[in-house]
Amino acid sequence: MAGPLDGLKVVEMAGLGPAPLAGQLLSDMGAEVVVIDRASAPSDVHDINRRGKRSIALNLKSDVGLAVARDLICQADILIEGFRPGVMERLGLGPADLPDTLIYGRMTGWGQEGPLAQTAGHDLTYLAQTGVLSLLATADAPPKPPLNLIADYGGGSMFLIFGILSAVIARGRTGKGQVVDAAMIDGVPAMMGLLHGFMASGFWSEEPGTNWLDGGAPFYRCYRCADGRDIAVAALEPQFYAALLDGLGLDAATLSDQNDREQWPAMTKMFKELFASRSRDEWVETFAGTDACVAPVLSMAEAQRDPHLKARGTYIAPDGIVQAAPAPRFSRSAPRTPAPPTPPGADAHALLSELGYDDARIENLRRERHLT
Repeated sequence: MAGPLDGLKVVEMAGLGPAPLAGQLLSDMGAEVVVIDRASAPSDVHDINRRGKRSIALNLKSDVGLAVARDLICQADILIEGFRPGVMERLGLGPADLPDTLIYGRMTGWGQEGPLAQTAGHDLTYLAQTGVLSLLATADAPPKPPLNLIADYGGGSMFLIFGILSAVIARGRTGKGQVVDAAMIDGVPAMMGLLHGFMASGFWSEEPGTNWLDGGAPFYRCYRCADGRDIAVAALEPQFYAALLDGLGLDAATLSDQNDREQWPAMTKMFKELFASRSRDEWVETFAGTDACVAPVLSMAEAQRDPHLKARGTYIAPDGIVQAAPAPRFSRSAPRTPAPPTPPGADAHALLSELGYDDARIENLRRERHLT
């Protein structure tokens, strides 16, 4: 079985962060992804975002190198680039310079226009500017960076892929490609529908650490156990909360209502003391088989050994490098087994041969340093 995106051709301009992840996920699903690397790009066998991709390293400061890049892009269905607005246009590779059937995926933090469009930023920057980071603070501490998962990958890569595949469907109807302007500053708020609803209804307080999902609720937070390891509690619904109390040996009839916020600090103190009385794994055993929504906070190494994740094959280790298996899964399609990352430029000869370049022309490109 082929992957669901088998036959789709993607060219990715080498970069960092959300654009390479988008290219990797498209490749996992069967798309043919070619990375145009810089001629001086270093090789990194641990760069998992390069898995399953082919590479050509071009000198984009030369007209000949740019012409080769244009040839590659013109035979593709999709282009992915993550430069600041205007960079591709200055290279002569902007949307107006390429076929109108091309789907042109642009990944930025601030978007293609607006007063901050040319400003630098990172995941934390966009979380802060959208207001989302303020929701990750606590009453006595500033927000802690949530790695780079939310803006870079959630609001960035996933919305870029969503936009690209939406444009693929639209092209099937119209025959025309289009520009996909994927901005993290747009994607992050787009994931906030639940919270915006809570705020509109008055259910959510602006005071940090006083709400259901921000660590304020004693039944939705993490606790330190006797052995110094942690347990995650997510018993939001009443029936799950009842199972939590049962596992903790508490009688609901003697406690205040689950959602009595005035009593949350006292309940949190009680829960802290209880969880601190036993080891993490003892609590895991206590709650095993229940719907209390209690889980151990596993280290990355422990997660690889987790029975459920092992049964699912969630983690794989080609060439000894641990990484996630392709996701999601399909009933009729088979995402490809990830191939290890190849060095920049490793596939140049094959790619140019497929474009119709003969050996003498390819060797000339190398000799004149348009290609490495």
